[in-house]
Amino acid sequence: MRWWTQLGGNNLSSSTSSVIACASLMLLISSANASVVAGAVTNTAAASAVASAAASASKPPLAPTLFPNPKIITDWCTPLVARLPKVSLNDCRNSKVMPTGAKSVNGFPILARDFEAVSKNITKADTKPDTKPDTKRKPAIKILLIGGIHGDEKTASAIVFKWLDSMQKPAAQEFQWKVAPIVNPDGLLAAKSKRVNAHGVDLNRNFPTPNWEHDAPRYWANTTRSDPRRFPGKAPISEPESRWVFDTIEKFKPDVIISVHAPFGVLDFDGPVTPPIRFGRLMFNRVGVYPGSLGNYSGLHKDIPVVTIELPNATVMPPDAEVQRIWQDMLGWIKRNVPAQAKLAQR
Repeated sequence: MRWWTQLGGNNLSSSTSSVIACASLMLLISSANASVVAGAVTNTAAASAVASAAASASKPPLAPTLFPNPKIITDWCTPLVARLPKVSLNDCRNSKVMPTGAKSVNGFPILARDFEAVSKNITKADTKPDTKPDTKRKPAIKILLIGGIHGDEKTASAIVFKWLDSMQKPAAQEFQWKVAPIVNPDGLLAAKSKRVNAHGVDLNRNFPTPNWEHDAPRYWANTTRSDPRRFPGKAPISEPESRWVFDTIEKFKPDVIISVHAPFGVLDFDGPVTPPIRFGRLMFNRVGVYPGSLGNYSGLHKDIPVVTIELPNATVMPPDAEVQRIWQDMLGWIKRNVPAQAKLAQR
């Protein structure tokens, strides 16, 4: 008890004085310990902040995330066929469309399939009189066939699935194809299928036509009176779906683009070659040119012919015979009117 005696004096004898001395000593010790702990915490926090700042300075800044990265989808056919008229689960699976690596805003894969042309050698019948036959291969015409850029035009995707079944037939095999039946899966799979994508953007007004920044917003505000179904977005190719089409055009370099829509029941055309007169019962009748549209961008700006097939109904498929007539007439028109890029380069 020597430290109590030193704290309370030499004459400390009563129990009360002992308690007071003990309490005083404990307060003193507690205060000292608190100071030590506070100093340690302050030093630790400061050290941590310095370390964190150093680590941040040594790392490159993170790139902004433009689109979400939800769970991986492996069964894409089941949800799709539930929305598509006259397309069965077997139709979808037998089409062998596969993820392209691009995804919609909601993370659904953009599906496509490639078909290489079956080689055909040039024969004597293909050459001019008194010239030797050329054994080199003919350049194959490249065709980009897309459907469903507007999610509520269900037949536009369904008919492309039907045509995929005809790709292995001779009439189609002389061409090189890239086929994407559903460019806007989020619009199709919304609680109620809608024209726009999950960001509320009309993908067919989101392509980088000249003066888009001025023309597209102005047209939307003044002509459509800010119709939400035709909102062009805040910037060209701001959406992952339109970006995929844009990138595909740059990489695949198609000689012609076929884009299927509904429900106007006509053929529209933009581009440098002779427009089609009719495919099946669909007659050529210009719908118009819009800022940010695929026809405007590819047909007028890039000089790649764009045929817009407008089916007569967005939810009811044409008869099977008409589906095939449109297909055959389309192939015949392409063969007669669309030169391959390699041919153009030779001119």
